[in-house]
Amino acid sequence: MQPITAVTHRGIVLDGVRFAAGKEPAGTVVVAITGIHGNFISNPFYYNIGNTLNRGEVDFIYAQTCDAFGRIRTRNVRRGREEIIGSWNERFSYACEDIAAWLDYAEHAGYRHVLLAGHSLGANKVIRYLSKNHDPRVKKFILMSPANLTYMTSAVSEPERAYIRHAVESGHGSALLPFPFMGWVECIADTAADWLGPALNNVHNEHDGDFSQAAEITHTGALLIGTFDRFTDGDPTGFLTNLNNHIPTAAKNRLYFIEGTGHTYQRKEQELADLLLKTTIGWRNRDFDSAPASLNLNMEDNK
Repeated sequence: MQPITAVTHRGIVLDGVRFAAGKEPAGTVVVAITGIHGNFISNPFYYNIGNTLNRGEVDFIYAQTCDAFGRIRTRNVRRGREEIIGSWNERFSYACEDIAAWLDYAEHAGYRHVLLAGHSLGANKVIRYLSKNHDPRVKKFILMSPANLTYMTSAVSEPERAYIRHAVESGHGSALLPFPFMGWVECIADTAADWLGPALNNVHNEHDGDFSQAAEITHTGALLIGTFDRFTDGDPTGFLTNLNNHIPTAAKNRLYFIEGTGHTYQRKEQELADLLLKTTIGWRNRDFDSAPASLNLNMEDNK
């Protein structure tokens, strides 16, 4: 395990960890975008994934975005100063920029085949990124337990929603809310408004939900979920299948339902890791080529 960093276009330094199969970068790497509070402490399955992929000569990058912890002390290299980022002030408009920073890291490190993974809100971020960027550096996607934001925010009361709207509209979006958002997140009004908005609310139970982002994806990959996942409003299998049905490449994608576990794969961490290794090696042996990558990234926010 090697601590690494990636720098975003706006200058924020993001922390990560690289699990290396050897002294030199492997030909294939899985870059996993974290979800809210989705760090090694709350999501220990990352250890299983990294160590297991290494046994198959695949590298693994645990790639934190701004919400991996409640508060993270970091630096802004463009401004030359320390900043505190975290779930308390994350802006969803930077989701694509954060992912691009990690893909840039992988490219500069010399990886030829990049699999872009995301867990929970990180999976929603991957959906957004791939809807806007048909990035040839990304060979496949891996969506693990995408989050149903409509369900997650359903406990936010109407008075709380009104408070958030008023704070943002009156120019006080950077003020901390006087109540825990969703009952467990301390954050500013702007961040809460992002959670209630459309930017990452891209996976739904309803067949007629807004899948406009999924409809723009041209990559193929795999979608995984635990059959006890409580962030899907009761039907994890139908939730994941519904998402895949709205992706144009649905027929080529793989769906995996891990029995008897929930959103963070408790007690099934190794089963998850073994499944990812088998899938990754299968892709590596059959699908990957060494065509050079060229791209024009779209990191614009909330469009």
